[in-house]
Amino acid sequence: MIQSVQRAVQILRHLASSGSRLGVTELSERLGVAKPTVHAMLRTLEAEGLVVQDHESSKYALGPGLLHLGNAYLDGHELRTRSMTWADFLATQANEAVWVGVLTGDHVLVVHHAFRPEGAVQILEVGASIPWNTCALGKAMVAFGAEAVERKLLAEEPAVLTGRSVTSPALLAEQLESVRGTGYAIEDQESAIGDAGIAAPVFDRSGEVSGAIGIVGPVERVLAADRWEELAVAVRETARNLSRDLGAPRGQARRTTR
Repeated sequence: MIQSVQRAVQILRHLASSGSRLGVTELSERLGVAKPTVHAMLRTLEAEGLVVQDHESSKYALGPGLLHLGNAYLDGHELRTRSMTWADFLATQANEAVWVGVLTGDHVLVVHHAFRPEGAVQILEVGASIPWNTCALGKAMVAFGAEAVERKLLAEEPAVLTGRSVTSPALLAEQLESVRGTGYAIEDQESAIGDAGIAAPVFDRSGEVSGAIGIVGPVERVLAADRWEELAVAVRETARNLSRDLGAPRGQARRTTR
C-alpha cells in the first residue's frame, strides 16, 4: 500500500464527510500527519481539480474533478446501464420511485433512480449513500451476499437514522434469514420517517450479488395491507429479469459462501 496515496484518499473522505470546508491544521490533526505534508497533498489535489481552496478562509472543499470521475463511474457501471429499462418498467408498474443500489463497505450507493410516474416534484437520489441496515436494498444484498461479509457487518455497530432503525444484531440476522426465504427485503421507516421500501437482490453472470433493485415511497402506499405483497412480487420478478440480463444462471437465488 502506498502511504501517500492512502493519505490523499483520506483527505478526500474527510472533506466529503465534514459537511463544511476544512483547513490544513484541521486535516493535519485528523490524519495525524504534519501540516507541511498535508499542505503539499492539498496543493497537488487542487492542481488536479479534486479539491478547491476558498480564498477568504484558505480552507478546502471537494472540487469539480470528482464529479467527472463519479459520472464516469456511473456511465461505465454495467448494473446501472442494464437496470434503466427494468427500473422504468417497475416504476410504471408500481407507480412508485425505483432505486438501484450497490454495496460499498457498510453503505448502499444508489447508482440509478427512476422517478415515480405520477407525483409531486422529486429529488434525484443518484449518489446517495445509505447505511445497509436501514434500507431494503442493503438487507437484500447482504442476505444473499458472501457469508463473511454478513458476519463482518453484523459484528459492527449498526447505524441509527430513525427511531425505527434496527440495531439488534440478532434481529438483523433474523431479518436476513427471512429475506433469503422470501427473496425480497422490506424497510419500514428505518432510513426516514414516513418512507418505506421493498427490494430484491440482483445477480451477475458469476452468480454473485451485483446489487439490488427496489421501490421506495410513503409507507402508507408501499406497505399498505392490500398492496405490499403484490409490490413485493413485482420487485422480485423485476430483479430476476434484470439478473438474466446480466447473464445470471436461471434460478439464481442462493448466497455465495466466499
